[in-house]
Amino acid sequence: MHAFQRINVQQAQQLCADGAVMVDIRDPESFANGHPSAAIHLDNQSLAEFIAHADLDAPTIVICYHGHSSQSAAAYLHGQDFSDLYSMDGGFEEWARVFPALVERSAE
Repeated sequence: MHAFQRINVQQAQQLCADGAVMVDIRDPESFANGHPSAAIHLDNQSLAEFIAHADLDAPTIVICYHGHSSQSAAAYLHGQDFSDLYSMDGGFEEWARVFPALVERSAE
């Protein structure tokens, strides 16, 4: 079995609608400037706490800028015993293009 599956933004949106966890691994400034409404920010500072409290069997979608770094991050989470992982192809850029109404910006 593969460590994770690559999915497109439509599949990711459907998984989120069905209750999947979406984690955005972009830098804090990029996340604040816009992220999928369902996403939580995950970085080196929050990673250990996220793993400690996560449901390792829940569907988890990893996103980044364009869909490349998320593959490495999904493989890492697989190594931390997550069992249902997805890397979203196209990343946030594709999400914002396809689902502009589902983009949230953090208040400054």
